[in-house]
Amino acid sequence: MTAGRQLPEVSAELKAATAKLEAGQQGGVCLVKVGGDWRLNEPVPSWTGVLGERTATSARVVPEDLGKWDTSLVLFLVHGQAWCVEKKIDFNVEALPANLQTLLRQIAEMGAPKSMAKPAVKSRLALAGTLAKKWASDAQGNFSFVGECTLGFVGAVKQPRRFRWLDCLVEMQQCWASSLPIVSLVSFLVGVILAFQAAIQLREFGAAVYVADLVGLAVVREMGPMMAAVIVAGGTGAGFAAQLGNMKVDEEIDALETLGISSVDFLALPRLLAVAVMMPILAAYANVLGILGGMFVSATMLDISASAYWIETQNRVGLLDVSSGLIKSIFFGLAIGFAGCLRGMKCDRSAAGVGAATSSAVVTGIMLIVLADALFAVIFNVLGI
Repeated sequence: MTAGRQLPEVSAELKAATAKLEAGQQGGVCLVKVGGDWRLNEPVPSWTGVLGERTATSARVVPEDLGKWDTSLVLFLVHGQAWCVEKKIDFNVEALPANLQTLLRQIAEMGAPKSMAKPAVKSRLALAGTLAKKWASDAQGNFSFVGECTLGFVGAVKQPRRFRWLDCLVEMQQCWASSLPIVSLVSFLVGVILAFQAAIQLREFGAAVYVADLVGLAVVREMGPMMAAVIVAGGTGAGFAAQLGNMKVDEEIDALETLGISSVDFLALPRLLAVAVMMPILAAYANVLGILGGMFVSATMLDISASAYWIETQNRVGLLDVSSGLIKSIFFGLAIGFAGCLRGMKCDRSAAGVGAATSSAVVTGIMLIVLADALFAVIFNVLGI
């Protein structure tokens, strides 16, 4: 107990009170004798009313013919303990029953309510250090995963029989089936949009036929592989993260590791190879649909026949242009598979963790696609491609 603790007042009236109380003084000790029955539904004496302004070096409470009691006696003693704290004297209850002493001890340990301490405010330097430490830890985990995948690919080349080819074929089929409809629609519409925007400008200069050149180059070098990769990242990449995340939550990945089976070789490599193989196929398909979209706009708006449009496209778009886009698509596929598998295998063991891993896989995959495309743009510019 501490001085100042707010306690409810106990009635000082002693009308027909069954609780007995005697107060006396022996030298410097204030002797308080309690007896009778102490009940909350009956009047009980108050500590302050009985002792008043007595002066002593200590107060000692002793039982004398103590009968039944409830929290009224406990409250009376708590008032006494507070009075002793205020007077700065000792409070002795060693003569009371053990269970009553235990209650008083527990109440004393609770003490006065403590205000919640305000969290320490970190400095900007400390926050920057914490953030840098987290980034370093994430980068270390990412590079470790890349290393494990690289070693897994090397091992698969050396021992192809150990690679899970059936799982890879299943993932290739799922990637193609889930991506084909949306890739078809988006690629065709991208070709239509590019041709429509180009036709508005080129028609003013009498160069409408060059719409085929613009659409062909833009689609095969950038838009076809890029749009196909973004669609696959949103579908297949998110699917990888959800599958592996659920396996992480169900402890299936831990079971594989316990059996001595590499989870990267067993789960990640087939998915990485599947999406890396399927991306060039989807990119080539997106290129065809994009060119057909431009051909549709040219035939309807510019009165350019399909044969003339195709001939102009062949004259401008070469094998090097097509191959550059397909090469990029392979790395786009690896980036998508890497992001999906990494986020799925590193997710938290909860349903919320799986959802967060799925969203993070899509964001990470698209970010890696854009970074890879920018890097290839610089490389192709240096090489003159």
